[in-house]
Amino acid sequence: MLKTKLFGCALGVSVVLGFLAPVQAYADQAEDAIKYRQSIFTAIRWHFAPMGAMLRGKMPYDAAQFKHHADQLAALTHMPAEGFMVAGSDFGDTKAKAELWDNMDDVRSRFDTLISNSAALATAAGGEMDAVKVPFGAVAKTCKGCHENYREE
Repeated sequence: MLKTKLFGCALGVSVVLGFLAPVQAYADQAEDAIKYRQSIFTAIRWHFAPMGAMLRGKMPYDAAQFKHHADQLAALTHMPAEGFMVAGSDFGDTKAKAELWDNMDDVRSRFDTLISNSAALATAAGGEMDAVKVPFGAVAKTCKGCHENYREE
């Protein structure tokens, strides 16, 4: 009789844990999505900031370094959008405004524009500073627009 009760108890705990495991996996996936997109944005800033510093005269303009940063930026801009597509990632340690989640079509469109503008910057980079000012400004404007609409400061 004791064995039957222990078995029943163990079975009950297993069933409950079996139901909780997907909940935990879901929570982990949402948290991973937040960390993923924040990491990508950190990498974007890593490459964007030196280009801005060069154009503002805060550091010497180096065409090869600018090109490197522009190429990396263009590659990175393809990545963060998928981090916003994970259900439940609208909660947690994030600076995303609530409005972002209600306007995903606009957010996707802004990411497409960022990708396009960053590709244009990478194409223009590698030569004279004057050639990168306008495309860099377009990227900066795209970033700023999204931050103003969808990011808590």
